[in-house]
Amino acid sequence: MKAVILNENFQLEDGFTEKPQPKSDEVLIQIKTSGFNPIDYQMLENELERKLISSPILGRELSGIIVDKGNDVTQFNIGDEVFCGSGSMGSNGTYTEFIAVPETIVALKPKNISFEQAAAIPSVGMTALQIFNRLEINQNDSVLITGATGGVGSFLIKLSLANDFSNITATVGTEENRNLLLNMGLKSHQIINYKNENLVENILSANNSQFFDVGVDLVGNYMSEITAEVLKINGIYVDVTALTTKESRETLFNKGSIIMNISNYAYGMTKNYPYYKNSLNEISRLIENQIITPPNYKIVGSLSLETVLKAHSILKNNQTQGNKLIMTHE
Repeated sequence: MKAVILNENFQLEDGFTEKPQPKSDEVLIQIKTSGFNPIDYQMLENELERKLISSPILGRELSGIIVDKGNDVTQFNIGDEVFCGSGSMGSNGTYTEFIAVPETIVALKPKNISFEQAAAIPSVGMTALQIFNRLEINQNDSVLITGATGGVGSFLIKLSLANDFSNITATVGTEENRNLLLNMGLKSHQIINYKNENLVENILSANNSQFFDVGVDLVGNYMSEITAEVLKINGIYVDVTALTTKESRETLFNKGSIIMNISNYAYGMTKNYPYYKNSLNEISRLIENQIITPPNYKIVGSLSLETVLKAHSILKNNQTQGNKLIMTHE
């Protein structure tokens, strides 16, 4: 089968590989669309992420059609339209035509959305849902979300507003992204441009000059320092990127902050596969009942090295413009 493969020199190239055979508890999915995530290119550059590579084919989320299944599979039939975040739990990654994965991480695609929309959901949707569920925020809490128009931020804001929580301050970098948040339901005073001067002062001013109960940092590096600075004593710093700096860690330690690390990978590591299915089923329910909408997406191209390299470049240079990047497999 056609695939984009990581060669022995750690370079991506167009290639072919064997079509996987599903194990007894697995389904074989013909991939219709796959999604791109920062971890895809970070695996090529970052030693921490590189340890997560389990296949020469990268890519971690997909939508598609079940074309074969193992003898012990009971929850799906051939022809079912599904989506899933495969992570390192499948026979290979998603930059290819087929993948075999445990049925326990797969969910039926929401009926009212396309394969393209479905492929844009798993990573950002499960991450945002995990943040929301673990925070258990109450109406009096104040929450800062950095990088709010990225995939996770957008999904988290939709989830929060759908649950009648709106005490949010969000950072953006462009007027276009400000408008995206206004269209989601945030008010103008809740949206701060991180490129303007006096960023800390502007963020605190949006929260009635009070320090925040929670900081959800979806950017890291310099923004981890800003987030740490505007947190109250014993506040919660939600780390989604693992890109804190020495300065931010010192500030968080001095403030006695609670650090909440967010990881979908943890559940695969402990073989807690129902986490994935249950999360996707919950997201499906919200989408089918039109409580939330799926992410905005942009098709980068069809399955090829050129498409993958282009998507990685857009992600690295922060040029997604609020869109989830996806690749078609037709």
